[in-house]
Amino acid sequence: MNPTSSRRVLIADDEPLARERLRRLVEALDGYTVCGEADEGAAALQAVAEQNPDIVLLDIRMPGMDGMQAAAQLAGLANPPALIFCTAYDRYAVHAFEVQAAAYLLKPVRREALQQALQRAGRVNRLQARALLEAQTNDPAHLAIRTHRGTELIDLDRVRYCEADQKYVTLHHSGGETVTDYTLKELEQAYPDRFLRVHRHTLASTAFIQSLVRTGTGQHQLFLRGMEQPLQVSRRHAPGVRRWLDEHQPGSL
Repeated sequence: MNPTSSRRVLIADDEPLARERLRRLVEALDGYTVCGEADEGAAALQAVAEQNPDIVLLDIRMPGMDGMQAAAQLAGLANPPALIFCTAYDRYAVHAFEVQAAAYLLKPVRREALQQALQRAGRVNRLQARALLEAQTNDPAHLAIRTHRGTELIDLDRVRYCEADQKYVTLHHSGGETVTDYTLKELEQAYPDRFLRVHRHTLASTAFIQSLVRTGTGQHQLFLRGMEQPLQVSRRHAPGVRRWLDEHQPGSL
């Protein structure tokens, strides 16, 4: 392919070695040229404005503005570049990428996977790329989890509680159970309005909370809509649960 018709690729990653490796992989492929690099989200936005790339290889976890924040801003451009996420974390994958209009690659990125992703990204027109990104950034009601069936989207409105058991967390929802490698702390911090800590091992969905009951033995139990068995509330977290009920459901105690 003539160099003048090569697709321009921008690499955004905070790790110099990762950028160097991606550059080598891209430049070894016919039809692509690296037009610039950035080490965090804001720098990536500036480079996109200056270089007008066709495709951006974007890491997610970066200092300052991270990849997801940068992606949200790129989606607002009149002519956004196609995006390929390159990350060490599978937890950010979303349904938008299952249509294969863009790509989500796990590090270390393999040459064949990158080539296929670049080819797919090249087939996505800019309006399609924008629509896909808007689906990613404006859908806080779903959690993407990698399972043996592939990437599974969990509707957070259907999750009743989250329970930690050794290394993994199980999401208990109206459709059954789904195991994830998210930690309770990560879920609690990411969705502070959705989940309430009731035990060291348990988060309860605030949308399902009904009442807090103290048993004759002095233990606390939290009743959720749609569940016969209550959740055990630890002595440490009982005051926080009571405060939440006082603020959101006066008279439920």
